[in-house]
Amino acid sequence: MNELQHPDSRSFELVADLYERARPEYPPQAVAWVASNLGLDSDSTILDLGAGTGKLTRALLPTGAHVIAVEPGDAMRAELERGLPEVEALRGAAEDIPLPDGSVDCVAVGQAFHWFRHDEALPELHRVLRPGGGLALLWNSRDQKKPIQQEITDLISPFVPPDRPGPEHWARALDEGTLFTKPEEAHFPFMQQLDADALAARIGSVSFIASASVEARRALDTRLREVAARLGGLVDFPYVTDVYVSRAV
Repeated sequence: MNELQHPDSRSFELVADLYERARPEYPPQAVAWVASNLGLDSDSTILDLGAGTGKLTRALLPTGAHVIAVEPGDAMRAELERGLPEVEALRGAAEDIPLPDGSVDCVAVGQAFHWFRHDEALPELHRVLRPGGGLALLWNSRDQKKPIQQEITDLISPFVPPDRPGPEHWARALDEGTLFTKPEEAHFPFMQQLDADALAARIGSVSFIASASVEARRALDTRLREVAARLGGLVDFPYVTDVYVSRAV
């Protein structure tokens, strides 16, 4: 076990290449809202924490800021380094960030804050931020209001851990301490269009799917391909990017 990883997130190491291929990018308007809200520009330094394969890292680069990516998983980080060789990528975790005190203007976390041990991570985030620095939490969430996503939810429900909360719950960790201001939030809808292979890959990249048995994953793969076939081979796959921004107190 990689001592820097949350135990439940280790399954991503098994599907790092799949994660990079199948997961959506972050909408430019969501990142622009973060940059505007937190005053980020070419003079800023942003830490992408729990950077994975670099999905959010890539979206942050157009801000002109200096972006540092920190990721505990070796396979995930290798994908990031292959795709973004110009980015400084470090091995580290939210509970042990390999950066000096007060060294960044913003910590951005995409699709990862729920894996952190918040009682250890929040003081670390606060430590590396400059006074008044910003914290941005982003999740690309399936839009559960849409019928296709309701159908996908039904298909994967046997795999989902019990009582799994959503981003609105995870972001409340900021309200429970004194290190960060109450977060502001914004939500940005967007769409992926997926063929049968891409739909199967997208769902296969989910941590609790990746860690399931081979037999269960094969059965789910078949069902997903049936959904794509019924819809003419292409699936409009709707998302909402949920964004929460706060500042260090």
